[in-house]
Amino acid sequence: MKIYLAKNAGYCFGVKRAVEIAEKTIEESKDVNVSSLGPLTHNPQVVNKFSEKGLRVIDKIDNLDGDKIIIRSHGIPYNIQKKIEDSNIELIDCTCPYVKSIHKKVEEYNKKGYQVIIVGDRNHPEVIGINGWCNNEAIVVNSEEDAINIINYDKICVVSQTTNTLEKFEKLSNIISNKGNEVKIFNTICNATNKRQTACKELASNVEAMIVIGGYNSSNTNKLVEISKKYCDNVYHIEVSKDLPLQDLLKFNKIGVTAGASTPDWIIKEVVNTMNNINDKNEEIMEAIENTLVKINRGDIVKGKVIYVTDNEIMVNINYKSDGIITKEEITDEPDVKPKDIFKEGDTLDVYVVRLDDGEGNVVLSLKRLEIIKGWNELENSYKNGEKVECKVLTNVKGGLTVIVNGIKGFMPASHISLDYIDDLSVYKNKKLIAKIIDLDSKRKRVILSSKVVEKENLQKKRKDLWDSLEVNKIIEGKVERLTDFGAFVDIGGLDGLVHISDLSWARINHPSDVVNIGDKITVQVLDFNKEKNRISLGLKQILPKPWDVFIKNRNVGDVVSGKVVNVLDFGAFVRLAEGVDGLIHISQISKEHVQKPSDKLKVGNTVTVKIIDINEEEQRISLSIKALEEQNDEKLTEKIENEDIDVKIEDIISEK
Repeated sequence: MKIYLAKNAGYCFGVKRAVEIAEKTIEESKDVNVSSLGPLTHNPQVVNKFSEKGLRVIDKIDNLDGDKIIIRSHGIPYNIQKKIEDSNIELIDCTCPYVKSIHKKVEEYNKKGYQVIIVGDRNHPEVIGINGWCNNEAIVVNSEEDAINIINYDKICVVSQTTNTLEKFEKLSNIISNKGNEVKIFNTICNATNKRQTACKELASNVEAMIVIGGYNSSNTNKLVEISKKYCDNVYHIEVSKDLPLQDLLKFNKIGVTAGASTPDWIIKEVVNTMNNINDKNEEIMEAIENTLVKINRGDIVKGKVIYVTDNEIMVNINYKSDGIITKEEITDEPDVKPKDIFKEGDTLDVYVVRLDDGEGNVVLSLKRLEIIKGWNELENSYKNGEKVECKVLTNVKGGLTVIVNGIKGFMPASHISLDYIDDLSVYKNKKLIAKIIDLDSKRKRVILSSKVVEKENLQKKRKDLWDSLEVNKIIEGKVERLTDFGAFVDIGGLDGLVHISDLSWARINHPSDVVNIGDKITVQVLDFNKEKNRISLGLKQILPKPWDVFIKNRNVGDVVSGKVVNVLDFGAFVRLAEGVDGLIHISQISKEHVQKPSDKLKVGNTVTVKIIDINEEEQRISLSIKALEEQNDEKLTEKIENEDIDVKIEDIISEK
């Protein structure tokens, strides 16, 4: 095995400078707290070493009176720097000079009226810092789609995150160049980044495997991983030597090594030395590899990493002497779903060990069986804690429904489906129900569920909330559920209230059906309620205007109106007018002729036209008369005849002449 180290790898000038300044600052500050605004580098090992020396990592500058604060090489926005400078905090500026020059450039062009566009990751601290020097008004683009979606501007200034690849910057800059009348494009990719990426490309093109050393969250290290994968099939991103895939590396003759800008020399040397020892101490290495392998047994649950995926199976590295294989049948029951639709290379999985050898040296693994185990565990917890679960109905069978819950088949008896009687259970097929487990036996693989229990709990809560919300005179909506001779029962959202027949209408009615029908949605007023006796009195007429008030507003003595005879007595007949009030036609007002009995002239149900002859507001009495109309009509007829007679006499006189 031959190991080749890239020409440009490890600390860049900016990171190296920041580390050296930080070390010196800590040595000179024995009695003062020294903090770093964010991790000093994107290398956790370096951050840990500085933490041991007393360097605190903070994300805010509050409560640092008299302390020293180190600004890392990524730089910070102007407003934060100004706040530090104006406070009693000593600022140790380790911003990379190259990044500092970008700050000045965007500040200058922002003041000149240019729209600043930064090519990079909007969440990267360097990009956040750059944006802060142009009033946070920059547009950050990180993809072709971002660039295409930019609207046109008069003047544009384009800069780059220092760790970008040149290929990406040029591609996005070309798109942006058409978005303005005047476009200034500045390639601000760090020269060290260019050299490191070029060296990585050259090395990856000529080796069988690439080792990229650096923090997993480091932007420039991930760019090196990306470049390596373009030119080499076997790429391993590690942080320290213990992450080396020793078993895999033994297969290769030529291995390249590069490192991100935040990776210190001591980590690179440690990785290279470990790899160099493979040839010299192969037996020791093999023993070390053996020690790193897990010991597994049938029925174990282990972690694995997907090596490759086909349409029918997944191969998984479980850190055992043999790789594991998961067939499609052990992944899902869905016939149309392929493993490639769900998983990709590099995914980390928990798997269940079915057996240690499939006859070809592979460990047989299962995802489906693991899901079943997890499903039973979750169901047992839900059953124990009385929690609700969601289940999907598969089909209806004799006596109930078969359902699937957490990937496990269960049964819901017909008597536990709903509070209401269900005649046709097939309507539930493929529906999702919220239920509770009322019986569970994992050994016998039995799960019994009830959605009725949940409905009942919900109804009880709804009723409690409704009782708590009730107030006398409150107006609420309801639905007429049933009618009796004495009133209408109305569902007001889980509770039934009674509208007594006397509270249905201001007018006298014979039956509630004269006013409402079953199924009607009506608005009612709460008249009274008693939770202990479970009684709620409602009123419908109370929300309607009183007929007497409407009558007084619309009618006067002398008005001629129509109405229906509703009652005939010895002294007269009562007539219901359009407003719903009753007026009396006294026997003496039924006709100008003598009337022996009102029933001789009027019958219940007759429609009559009458004249209002008196209104007694204090006693709410109305006097009506048919006789007055007859006399009025006689007067009009007499007047008409007299007028016609005069006309005839005048014509006679004229004709005699």
